[in-house]
Amino acid sequence: MKIMMKTVALGSALAFAPLAAQPAFAQAVPASKVAVVDLDRIGRECNACKTANQTLQQQVQAFEARRSQLAGQLQPEAQALDAAVKALNGKAPDAALQTRIQAYQQKEQQAGQELQAQQVQIQRNQAYVGQQIQVQLQNLYKPAMQKRGANMLVEMGQTLAYDPSLDVTGDVLAALNGVLTAINTTAPPPQQQQAPTAPSGR
Repeated sequence: MKIMMKTVALGSALAFAPLAAQPAFAQAVPASKVAVVDLDRIGRECNACKTANQTLQQQVQAFEARRSQLAGQLQPEAQALDAAVKALNGKAPDAALQTRIQAYQQKEQQAGQELQAQQVQIQRNQAYVGQQIQVQLQNLYKPAMQKRGANMLVEMGQTLAYDPSLDVTGDVLAALNGVLTAINTTAPPPQQQQAPTAPSGR
């Protein structure tokens, strides 16, 4: 009886072996239908983007004006101290001149710190503006692709050549103007900053 059971079990295993050995057929990948989008143009031309870019430009202009103001305030003292040191002909400056030099160096350091902080904030503001735009764009790519029957979207700057009929920039730009009405141009402090979330699609 034991031998018969082994024979039956072996036969069953052999009976199902061909089914287990059959290879799985991979699903065919559909042909690529590519669309292109000009993100630089969108960043320049979307309505909220234009307003944000103007504000960012004003921030840069204010930075340049402040830098020129501080340089104008420090330059006369720097020239006076330079002349005083040269007049010593290699002698050590007295206590009064040393105090003037130290005071100037402190002012120069404070000015540098102020300008650096302002520059960092402008850079963060620029990045924050771009972040808000990108978050909204994430939900707009696929509808623009589907409208044109595309299954792949490529940034125009990454292409060598393309057919103008593949350009979906106008579609994406129109959609962005519909959902992005304002952009915050002041980034929150680093410890509070979080990526803005895009509205859920319906």
